Parts: sequence; C-alpha cells; structure tokens
Amino acid sequence: MNDQTDRPHPDARLGATSPARNNDAEARRRLQRLAHVLDNAVRLPGGYRVGVDGAIGLIPGIGDLAGAALSSYIVAEAHRLGAPLIVVLRMLLNVLVETAVGAIPVIGDLFDFVWKANHRNVCLLEQHLGQPHRTQRESGLVLFGVTAAVVAVAVLTVIAIVWAIGFLLSLL
Repeated sequence: MNDQTDRPHPDARLGATSPARNNDAEARRRLQRLAHVLDNAVRLPGGYRVGVDGAIGLIPGIGDLAGAALSSYIVAEAHRLGAPLIVVLRMLLNVLVETAVGAIPVIGDLFDFVWKANHRNVCLLEQHLGQPHRTQRESGLVLFGVTAAVVAVAVLTVIAIVWAIGFLLSLL
C-alpha cells in the first residue's frame, strides 16, 4: 500500500500486461503531450521554446486563471496515478508560483514563459514513478524550505512594523 493514499502504490498494482498499466502509460503520455503544448510547443529563434500557457497568461484577468486550471489537470492526474501528498503539494506549489507571479503585468508574463510549471510537474511525476523515496524526500525538503522562508518573511515583517511604530511613537 502507498502510505499517502489508501490505494496500492502504482508499481505494485500494475502488472506487465495489465490494462491498468496500459491506461496509466497512456495517461502519462497524455500528460507529457499536454505539458509540451503548454510549456514548449513553439521554438523561438535561438532555440528557446515557449508554450501556449505563457500566451494564455497574456490575456488580462482570466489568462493566468485559465493557465492554472490547465495546470491543475496535470496535478489531479498525477494524484490519480499514485503520486503521494508531498509530491502533489510540491506540484501545487509550482502552479501557485507560476499563477501568482504570472499575475504581475509584463514581468509575470515573461516569468510564465520561463517557469514552465507543467513541464516541472510532469518531470516530478516521472521522477516519483522511477525513484519514489528520493522524490518524496526532495519534495519534503523543498516544501520545508519554502515554508521556512515564508515564516521568516512574516516574522521580519512583524518586527519591521513594530520597529516602525516604535520609531514613530518616539518622534511624538
């Protein structure tokens, strides 16, 4: 059994000729194709590749939300394929970063073309299926680091506000 879900681990439930293995292999190919279209479909001069996710993000207001919805499909499918919670959370973090930064005019649009959350997430899924323990450990470390950074910024913000209030009160 997979500790993160009540389902058997994907490698344990799939025999060499089982229909489930064929369906899962097809789902993985579908996710790879979707990530390619979203993040790498168009080759620019110089060899850099961009996808429709960045172009969708150029639409004011709804572009980044539409991109997040498409990216969420990849995360949901990864969960269905047996990715544990820690890996799914890391994937959601990738989508959140792309969506949040992508919402910033101009800079965010450029970031959308570079971050490639969909490609990252499909690579995470493939890495998990090949090396589940390593991927879970790395995902845990990434999430711990991000959480620690967010807490540190919050604490420093509170300290700065308290200092500023104290400074302003000392001027009175």
